[in-house]
Amino acid sequence: MKKLSLSLKVCAGLLAVSACMLSHAETVIVVSAKSPVASMTKEQVSDLYLGNVKEFPGGGQALPVLLSSGSARSDFLEKILGKNEAQAKAIWSRLVFSGKGSAPRDMPDSAETVKLISNNPNCIGVVEKSAVNASVKVVLSL
Repeated sequence: MKKLSLSLKVCAGLLAVSACMLSHAETVIVVSAKSPVASMTKEQVSDLYLGNVKEFPGGGQALPVLLSSGSARSDFLEKILGKNEAQAKAIWSRLVFSGKGSAPRDMPDSAETVKLISNNPNCIGVVEKSAVNASVKVVLSL
């Protein structure tokens, strides 16, 4: 009976861990399917979002957009920029007030982000992988 109870507890724990992993959506960086950009490194994406560069590798103005909240935003800030929310906002504020750049455009959700990017080959954005369709292409997975 004790073995059965222990087995049930182990199974319940594994199910809980699996559910947490499944509920955490994968985050990707996308550009328009019309964009000539095929792939980007973490450093290239970071440089665009931190205002260090304003063009895609190979040329062409880049217009970064970013989800205004959620796990995809948090993952991006942490894994690509290496910043927390306050640090990222401070960097973007300095860009704006110095006149050297602007913060990424805030987007309400992944579906709206994909819609905007699909119609603008200059945009680059952070979305949940589940929102990706043929109108955009993934250039980096987190």
